[in-house]
Amino acid sequence: MIEKRFDVAFVADLALREKQIQQNYRPPIAVHKWFARRPGTLFRGLVLSEFVDRPLQDSFYENNDLGGLRIADPFMGGGTPLMEANRVGCDVVGYDINPMAYWIVRQEIEHLDLNTYSKAASRLRKVLEREVGELYRTKCVLCGRTDAHAKYFLWVKTAACPACGTDVRLFPGFLIAGDRRHPRNVFFCPFCDHLTETRDRESPGPCSHCGKALSASGPAHHRSAPCPKCSGKVRFPDRTKGPPRHSLFAMEYHCPACRATHEGRFFKTPDKKDKERVGRAETLWKEIEPKYVPDDEIPAGDETDRLHRWGYRRYREMFNTRQLLGLELSSRLICQVEDKRVRNALATNLSDLLRYQNMLCRYDTMALKSMDIFSVHGFPVGLIECESNLLGIHNGGGEGNIGSGGWSNITEKYAKAKAYCDHPFEYRHTGLSRKTRVNLTGEWIGDSSNGNRGGRTRSVEIACVDAAEHTLPKADLDAVLTDPPYFGNVQYAELMDFCYVWLRRIAADEANGGAFRSPSTRNPHELTGNVNMGRDLQHFTEGLSSVFRRMAEALKPGRPMAFTYHHNSIAAYYPVAVAVLDAGLACSAAIPCPGEMAASIHISGTGSSIIDTVFVCRSTGSVPRRIISSEPAAVAEMVKRDLGDLSRGGVKPTAGDIRCVGFGHIIRLAIWYLRPSWKRDAPATDRIAAVRSWIDAKLGGVSAVLDALSDEFAKAPSRQPLFLREEPVPYETNEATVSF
Repeated sequence: MIEKRFDVAFVADLALREKQIQQNYRPPIAVHKWFARRPGTLFRGLVLSEFVDRPLQDSFYENNDLGGLRIADPFMGGGTPLMEANRVGCDVVGYDINPMAYWIVRQEIEHLDLNTYSKAASRLRKVLEREVGELYRTKCVLCGRTDAHAKYFLWVKTAACPACGTDVRLFPGFLIAGDRRHPRNVFFCPFCDHLTETRDRESPGPCSHCGKALSASGPAHHRSAPCPKCSGKVRFPDRTKGPPRHSLFAMEYHCPACRATHEGRFFKTPDKKDKERVGRAETLWKEIEPKYVPDDEIPAGDETDRLHRWGYRRYREMFNTRQLLGLELSSRLICQVEDKRVRNALATNLSDLLRYQNMLCRYDTMALKSMDIFSVHGFPVGLIECESNLLGIHNGGGEGNIGSGGWSNITEKYAKAKAYCDHPFEYRHTGLSRKTRVNLTGEWIGDSSNGNRGGRTRSVEIACVDAAEHTLPKADLDAVLTDPPYFGNVQYAELMDFCYVWLRRIAADEANGGAFRSPSTRNPHELTGNVNMGRDLQHFTEGLSSVFRRMAEALKPGRPMAFTYHHNSIAAYYPVAVAVLDAGLACSAAIPCPGEMAASIHISGTGSSIIDTVFVCRSTGSVPRRIISSEPAAVAEMVKRDLGDLSRGGVKPTAGDIRCVGFGHIIRLAIWYLRPSWKRDAPATDRIAAVRSWIDAKLGGVSAVLDALSDEFAKAPSRQPLFLREEPVPYETNEATVSF
């Protein structure tokens, strides 16, 4: 059972490593972008702890076949629990209200003939090279070759001066590239439009072309910029002017001929031919009648309102002409592919490619790469945008690509993802840096159509439905494993619409009667807080409760429903307690595990936690007597034990982590003590109040527990260290239990 065999230190160690480079540990996540994916190692640990009667550290690196078990995920999102269960032979059932989640999980699990796919992807790229490849070439400023690869195009937003009509470039700064991954700092000179490389970033000195002083600071700040020709001032954003206009001002490129002798990256000011290529793209675009470029309007929303403030009204306005041309041609080629699974795979590739092929991508001046549109889980509208090479640039010296955001990048990642499905592996670690790859030849990820497994099949039932309205047979499931939505966090539907409006035009089968019938992925029943759609804490509570009730009815007696959760506010945990109580379950464990990456842009430098609580809930069973207490000091001791386990797994918990671990135990205990007298038919507001009142009356409030942890808070670091390794200690202990 999870409560006895789950090893916190062991799984925390693996989960922390996985989250640093998740695509290496779980390649299937590269099938398509999804948000806040939890570690696959965590859910593998949960499945094996529950169903394999061996120490987790042994079974984790062994071939496992749990055929005959049936596991469900009612909030499948990116599909991690289902993939881990499917991999060890379980039949899986997955639901999600978002059609993009449904599509992504289907592509992750569905078997794909890699040879056929690779040939089709290669053909697609060759045709694009023939049709538009010249638009992504440039002249090397060092050797003069005209077939160098344009890697990134840098554009700056412009606006007309209201006084004289001059086009004003809205530069927030003039540093193009820092000296971390390039020998020198690269500055743009606004006086002569040339680039200068300097050793000193703070005092860059004069431009090497015109002699005028260079500056890191630009004229655009506080939503305004002065006109360089008159006394006028441009204010931005201005929604009345329509979508922003852009001016090409710099490029990063790659010259294979000079690569061996050149130090650092290749930068240049766009020459006449480069600007003519922009015009050539516009001419080609006018000559075709687009069929697959969406004309959908951008609806109002918590995130999309930012786009409206910048004058964007339709999704197609977020792309420049060269991008629209390449994406339209790509879509046409995809729709010509006869093999349905390969066609769907390439359609998924294009949908994921959109993250880099748009005019909201930024150029990371330190890492020297394009940052995809969802790098901050929103729609950031910057003043400097980065256009990536649509085709991608193959590494002539071997495997891999140069740069990011092109077709070759996306299809290579996809091929690796599907290869992992056929031949999964784990990494066994020794010390801080040594690791050994363990190939698990007896396991595989796939559906019932996976042809070369000796006739063995697995049931994969995936549907785009609201799990609260879908009925499963009673006592049908052996486990429910899920990662439910986190109230008030990422607006998945608003963001995924950006991809969905393109994908539904290519995926004709889904658009005509399938999951893609709706013009948007948004749904009034989605369980996230959203001001524009009127979704509050009560809505979240009722939705979560409805799903948990359905899942509890479908579970076999005593079988687990385990789910991950964390939030910075205790109020966001109240719906969790209500939902578990409404489902008639007890919480038999609240287990901590790393779920996020400390370096994530939305986590780094904040008080947010990277630690999830895994709530393990059952209808009947037993729990250690020592974990049942309503005394703040006793609860604090439970938290301290968990912090010790995390530390032995290489995690050095921050104040935010400590707080979330504490919240997990507080909610677990509230469920335990409220269960005997719980009234699940009371109004949602009353049920939420009952949880809050118990915490305040019996525990003395959250503050009482946190006060008892004051020493731990005082010692807690503000940042997560990369790794801290000690010998792990098993979670299992022998002690008195209490039945429920």
